[in-house]
Amino acid sequence: MHRWIKTDCGRAKYAELTARSGGMARLRLLWFVTIAVLRDWHLPNPDQPS
Repeated sequence: MHRWIKTDCGRAKYAELTARSGGMARLRLLWFVTIAVLRDWHLPNPDQPS
């Protein structure tokens, strides 16, 4: 997932949301990932060397 969510704050929020359980938590995670991928699409991947 770190390939698509590229910001540090986005990755921290993703880790926080994956730790939660329950149906609403899964729905919130899906919503977050969808929005984060769309927002970070154009950003360079910080894990790949330049």
